[in-house]
Parts: sequence; C-alpha cells; structure tokens
Amino acid sequence: MHGRVLSSTSALVVVLLLAASCAAYQSNSAGSIVPQEGDYIAHNFQFRSGETLPELRPHYRTLGKPAYNASGGVTNAVLILHGTGGSGQQFLAPQFANVLFGRGQLLDANRYFIILPDNLGHGSSSKPSDGMRTRFPQYDYDDMVAAQHELLERGLSVNHLRLVMGTSMGCMHAWVWAETYPTFMDAVMPLACLPVPIAGRNRIWRKMVMDGISQDPDWKNGEYTTEPRAGLQISTDFLLIAGSAPLAMQKDNATRDSADNYLNGYTKRVAAHLDANDFLYAVNASRNYDPSQRLGAIVAPVMYVNSADDFINPPELGIAEREIRNVKNGRFVLIPASDQTHGHGTHTWAVFWQQYLGQLLDSSQH
Repeated sequence: MHGRVLSSTSALVVVLLLAASCAAYQSNSAGSIVPQEGDYIAHNFQFRSGETLPELRPHYRTLGKPAYNASGGVTNAVLILHGTGGSGQQFLAPQFANVLFGRGQLLDANRYFIILPDNLGHGSSSKPSDGMRTRFPQYDYDDMVAAQHELLERGLSVNHLRLVMGTSMGCMHAWVWAETYPTFMDAVMPLACLPVPIAGRNRIWRKMVMDGISQDPDWKNGEYTTEPRAGLQISTDFLLIAGSAPLAMQKDNATRDSADNYLNGYTKRVAAHLDANDFLYAVNASRNYDPSQRLGAIVAPVMYVNSADDFINPPELGIAEREIRNVKNGRFVLIPASDQTHGHGTHTWAVFWQQYLGQLLDSSQH
C-alpha cells in the first residue's frame, strides 16, 4: 500500500494532550538520565566533492545501552538527528527528553540505546571554525549521513536501527537514510521538512543568508578575526523568521515595545553562539538535497509529520501530501496551528506528535 495522509487531531485535542503530558512528565522526568559523550575519529574521510580529511571527528551523546539478538545484531538503537545550527544536546531539553526518554515513555532510555550525534559541521564535531575556515571540505547532506553511518557501524558497533528520527535538517537526513540504507532501520520519522529539492522561498531565504555573510566586507573571505557583524545579523534575523510561530508570537509580543525587546534579546542570545563560516557551510549543505526520485525505494515504515504554522515548509504547497503517496508504507500528519504550537520548532515539542511516534513503533514491531 502506498503512502497516505492521516487527518490530524483537532487543535483542541492537541492542547489537551499538551496539558496532560506536561503534568505527566513533571513526575516522570528523564532528568536523572546521564548521557555518555564521546568522539569517533574517521580516518581519511572522503567527501562527495572529492576532498578528504585525514581525520573527521563526529561527536556524540548516548543514553542507555545496546541490546543484541542471538546473531549479535543490535535491536534497540535509536538515532535522532538535529537541525541546521543545532547539536544533539538539544534533545536533552525537557520538551523532548522528559516526554520521550523517561521510564515507561515511548523511547525509555532504560530500554533503548539512544544516539544523539553532533552532525558534521555542528556542535563539537569537525567544522570550519576548528581552524580550517573556508579550506574545510564543502560537505553536503550525503556527506553528513555517510559520517553518521560510519559513526554507528565503526564507532559504536551499531549494525541496525530500531528507529531513525530527525528534525528540520535532521528530517531531511532521515529521508536520505531511508533511501541510502533502506534495510538499516525498522522505522523512520521525519519531522519538519519536505522530501523534494530546496527551492522556492526555502532556497531564497537560504541564499539571502549565504549572500549576507559572504558579501559582508568583514567576512574577509572567511579569514576574519572577529565575527562579521552584518553577516551574523542577517543570519539571526532569518533564523528568527524561519522559526517563528505567528499565533504564539502575536500573543506573547502584543505591543511594539515587547516585540522590539524580544528581537533584541533573541539577536544577542543567538549571535553569541554563531560562527559565520560554520553557519554558511551548514546552510549551503542543503544544495544537493533531493530524495524525491527514490521515495519508492524506501522499505521501512515512515511516519512523516509537519506543522501547519511552519514558515519553512508551508502546508499550502501541498508537497508533503503529494510526495508521501510515493512511499510504499508511509503516512503523513499535519499538526494544526494554534497559539500552543511553535511554528517550525514544533518538531522538538514531542507532546504534539508523540502519539504518532507510538503508532509507528507499534506498527513496525517484529
């Protein structure tokens, strides 16, 4: 049976679920789970561009321990992939970890081996700001997924995944995983993306960010000693707009002064953690992404979720509903917009889509 579109729950039901789950994870917190951190060194890693790095360092966090079947295969590994500019650390935030990783919850870290990598170019993994600047290889999403795969197989001795899940850029990586390594996982959950090339407004805002960095005289062809102010300004501006939730922002910033204060605080907070070269590379990595031609090759069950107030993946395009029909065992859910949702960032508030994760795990059991 080819993919289908699920009618999503009403906004009222979602709000009630939010209240119930918030109450539940207060007493069932994942906060006592201590992640293990480490680095894997991939030697002579080759990029699709033909460039190589003598040592590529993927950083990772894990929760729980691997379980094995009689033939030595890992049966309980879950790979969760973050978005552009993020890191695996973000999935330890309460709105994610305390809803999913606690005892008795869907991805209980006492049952599952949860892997949270910092993707290539991000976090504590190898990236341009480590010293190579613009001499760092021009990686793309296929390179990022290849590095994740090597980390699993050679670094963590994981030869199979119970689930691969990703948010935003990680959502796109999940589609690449499902096509590149179709039998490696039991189930796939892409959150907040489209399985087509980056085009239209999505490409335009990315190109504006890249041009804003590279055309800033203070960028100095990547050889700056202090961060280029104008380049970082346009980066933080577009990150804010791309991740915005109109209903919530209108409610929370109902006056001119409160909106201005929010913008000022956001800009200072985000710019303090941005590096212009790293962000330029991260945004540019989407340039070759296009899973649309191979969706029919996906064999694992797919539960694909977007939100109706997502600036980056606007539902009026109708792309998700069209493309899911090419996935043999795929389902698509659109989370309705409300003043409780978080725009594109709804992907990391697990309360809104945990019921669909539960359905996916149930339907993909062996």
